[in-house]
Amino acid sequence: MARENISDLIAFIAVAQDRSFTRAAAKIGVSQSALSQTVRELEARLGLRLLTRTTRSVAPTEAGERLLRTIAPRIEEINAELAALGELRDKPAGTIRLTSTENAATSVLWPALEKILPGYPDIKVEIVIDYGLTDIVAERYDAGVRPGETVATGMIAVRIGPDMRMAVVGAPAYFATRQRPRTPQDLTAHNCINLRLPTHGGLYAWEFEKAGRELRVRVEGQLVFSAAALIVNAALAGFGLAYLPEEQVRTYLADGRLVRVLADWCQPFSGYHLYYPSRRQPTPAFALLVDALRYRARSKAAQGC
Repeated sequence: MARENISDLIAFIAVAQDRSFTRAAAKIGVSQSALSQTVRELEARLGLRLLTRTTRSVAPTEAGERLLRTIAPRIEEINAELAALGELRDKPAGTIRLTSTENAATSVLWPALEKILPGYPDIKVEIVIDYGLTDIVAERYDAGVRPGETVATGMIAVRIGPDMRMAVVGAPAYFATRQRPRTPQDLTAHNCINLRLPTHGGLYAWEFEKAGRELRVRVEGQLVFSAAALIVNAALAGFGLAYLPEEQVRTYLADGRLVRVLADWCQPFSGYHLYYPSRRQPTPAFALLVDALRYRARSKAAQGC
């Protein structure tokens, strides 16, 4: 393949993925006009329209979607292999892009990064907070962090945390004029604070299990947030019930600022896992991060049991 064809394909992929000539041009370091000309020349050589352009948006045509699905993963593999050549360097280097929930980033990712980054100044890490089930390949992340049960098939999953439990909590002031729910169905009579999933746009359903019976409850309330920290603040202020990871509210439960309900309906589930495509060739920097994050359960003797 001619060298210009490879460059043109990379330019097309950038525009098709970002759905914008402006953003793609900034990303690959060329002018918008030069990028537009490159894509037009590629279309002329292929004899096909690859992008539909309007004054407000850019979107791949059917031919463009097919080319994107076929070529983009191969370009990513080439980039990964080139990055893997960093093994020849004295120290791991490069950028690692991760997608994670806020709680996982705070409780698992940051403690590990805080320990390893000072010794590896050539490693850069970008963490994007997202509560949806992000397609890490399409969005060009190196890896994602999610509970093990939500990891897509075909991914390598590395456990990076212990089992988890969710907690339904509310402030004492909230319960001063309301009865505490005894079953998940009772939540329909309560003001609940919802989490919106940015990736899919829907509200997160609260999940419960007891004696083998599983329930997913769509709750209602005055407030909807896309960040867990705001949900915690609203619950502390008495605006309603929140559904959050137990560890995120443990301090507030201990000092009495929050009260837990429905604990018998919140069963342990698989903790956080780092996941990434099985075909990915780990760079030294990425391998270092995986090893630092890998969960190593303490023995009973170490726990004092």
